[in-house]
This record gives sequence, structure tokens and C-alpha cells, in this order.
Amino acid sequence: VGAVVGDPVQGQALVAQSGKWGGWAVMITMPLLGAMVDRLGPRKPLLALVVLAMVAITTSLWWVKPAAAGDGLGIMWVVFAGAAMSWLFAAHETLHNALLVPAAGHAGVARASGLGLAGGNAMSVGLLLLVLLAFALPGTVDWPFLPAAPLLGLDPALGEPARIAGPIVGALMLVGSIPLFRAVPDAPRTRATLGAAFVGGASDLWRLLRDVRGSANPLLFLLARMLFTDGLTAILLFGGVFASGTMGWGTLPMLGYGIVLSCAAVMGGLLAPRLDGWLGPRFALMLELLLLILLQALVLGMGRDRILFQPASPAPLWDGPMFTTLPELVFLGLGCGLAITVTSAYASSRTLLTRLVPPDRLGAYFGLYALSGAATMWLGPLLVEIATREGGTQAAGFIPVIGLLAVGLIILLFVKGGGASKWQQAQGETGNGNEN
Repeated sequence: VGAVVGDPVQGQALVAQSGKWGGWAVMITMPLLGAMVDRLGPRKPLLALVVLAMVAITTSLWWVKPAAAGDGLGIMWVVFAGAAMSWLFAAHETLHNALLVPAAGHAGVARASGLGLAGGNAMSVGLLLLVLLAFALPGTVDWPFLPAAPLLGLDPALGEPARIAGPIVGALMLVGSIPLFRAVPDAPRTRATLGAAFVGGASDLWRLLRDVRGSANPLLFLLARMLFTDGLTAILLFGGVFASGTMGWGTLPMLGYGIVLSCAAVMGGLLAPRLDGWLGPRFALMLELLLLILLQALVLGMGRDRILFQPASPAPLWDGPMFTTLPELVFLGLGCGLAITVTSAYASSRTLLTRLVPPDRLGAYFGLYALSGAATMWLGPLLVEIATREGGTQAAGFIPVIGLLAVGLIILLFVKGGGASKWQQAQGETGNGNEN
């Protein structure tokens, strides 16, 4: 957005275009792919191809250069790469999630899933710190524990400390996948041919939709989720783009922003179960969406020289490498609030589904839950692209995002159930009696 496109508004529109194309591809192919894989059996062969494609595309971003660096891969390659990675990420998630039971057994799924998410967050923070300390900060601040210049002889004038992130992620993805392919057992091979798997997968999808037909309350929730999840995804996809363009941040402050928000997201994951217990997951989710709407609206009023739509001084408050002005600090605080509430909303949404459907039909409904997440994955990016181009500002592009969250919240008002569980209510009554 800053160095290659050079125009934050045009850059946000291009990122939205990329997400729209990737979302269309996911919507058309992913539900059927998941059903076909169940019919074929082994996941690892296709997963290996997906990983190699992701490694190649991520590594290729090293050759996407700013205009001052001369010839390189063009802007349209970045748009294609983003669309392709959207599809590949969804395929990777489908395939590696299908290996969870063979890897951990039914009894260990919850623990393995939680450890995987915790490890992923820890790894992302670690990588951000690595790039910050090894490549972005050296040469910009005179701290005794830092190298005098970026490691590996990278040239900041050519954008290399930012571009190195692509090869680092690609290499780690490749090496980090080796234990999975070596140690995790695969599903057994079936005798189904590719054609038979296609027909059988389509039949399985139809059966899934037929089995939940007539269950108005959970389907109403899934409709709400389909809309507000598009809003959540758009915030995740465009939040960094908006921060870079609106606040004029380069590699160094964007790395710091990512680190702080990653830590805040962990807090959101810890907060969600408590809110679900105190309020019930439906009221917790509604509160989280309401806070998201408010916070996102406030973020649109931020800039380098304004706070919440009011002029503010851009003068530094302290001498540091980043986040030195009051607008930057307020923007950082609002970003943390968004990270906490987005993560909490994702968690409460999944918990709410378990409260709305019979336990013996959870499998069918979670299949539809995944389908609802993929069906309109393109809608958020499409609306952001249109609003950004028509409004001519980055802030205009986020108005439809607020609308998606608001419509999802309104539909949730008509969903029944999802309050605190009877056990939790009994615990609260017991606690109140003891306290009195």
C-alpha cells in the first residue's frame, strides 16, 4: 500500500479486489472439496501440494519491489497472490483440521486444538519480534543490544527489511510442516475414484442441507453469523491496510502494531469463555458485536492529526522509534480493543452454536457452520472495494463493514436460547446465597 502502490486508497481497493476473487473461489470449491476429501481418505498428498504452493507464493513476495528499487513483480501479481493465498489457506485449514482426530484421538482434540492456536499466536509474535529486532530497528535507533545495520546486508532504501518477511514465512512454513508429514497418521485410503468422490461429496452436502432444514432458530443464527463473520473477516483483512494508510506507518510501526494486537487477541480468547459463562454466549456475542461497531466507527475518525474526528496535535509526546504522538497512541488503543472483541466474537459464536442445537446433531450443524463461513467470504471485500472506490477514502470503505456487523447483530435479537447454562445459573445462585 505504501511502497509499491503508493496510494492508500488505491491500495485498499486492490487488496479488496484480491480478497473478493479469493472468496469467490473458496465459495465455489471449498465445501465440495471438503466432502470429496472425506470420500477419498488420505489428506497428506493434497496437503503437501497446498503447502508447497503457499511456500512458493509467499516467498515470491521478495521480488515485489517499490518503484525506487527497479523492476520486479508487478502489482497485479500481488493481487493474484492474495487471491490464491485466500483459497490455499482455506484448503489448508480444511485438510489439516481433518488430521486432528488421527493425530490426537477424540479425547485429545480439544487440548490439541487449543495448543495449536496458542502455539500459532506465540510463533507469530516471535516472528514479528525477529523481523523488528533483526531487520527493521537496526539503523533507525541507537540501542546497544541491536546491530548497527539490518542483518544479511539488507538495504532499507530498496524495501528489503520488509520484503524479507516473505521468504522467512515461506521457509518456516516448509520446515514447520515436516513434523506433521512425518509423525501424524493419515486417514486410511478408500477405494473411491475421483469421480465417485465428486458424486458422493455432492450427495453428502445435499444431505447436510436437508438434515437441518426446518430448524428455524439455528438457521437464523447461521444467517446472522454469515453476515457478521464477513464483517469480522474484513476487519482482519483490511485493518493493517487502514492503519498503514491512515497513520502513514511504515515497516517499523506496523511490526510494533502487529505485535501489540497479537497480544491483545490472546486476551480476547481468554475473555470470551468468561463472558459466555456470565452472560450466556448469545448475549456475550451481541455485546462483542456492539462494541465492535462502536470501536470501528471511532477508528474511522482517526488520522495523523485528528482524534475521533477532532483536530489533534501531531507533535511527539516522547522520543522513541514509534507511537510517539497522541493520535498514534489512541489509534493503538482502539486497535487493541478491536483485536480483543474480534477474537472474543469468533469464540462466542462457536460456543453459541453448541447451545442452540441438539448434541446428537452437532456434526451436521458444524458442517453447515463451516459452509456459512465460506458462502459469502467474498461479500466483505466486494463491499469494501466498491465503497473505497466510490467514496475515495479508506474510511468510506469500512462503512459497509459496520453495516454487516449491525445487520448480524439485529438478526441475533430474534435468535432464541443461548443463555447461561443451567449449571452456571445454579453456581451463581449458590454463590449469591453463600455471600448473603
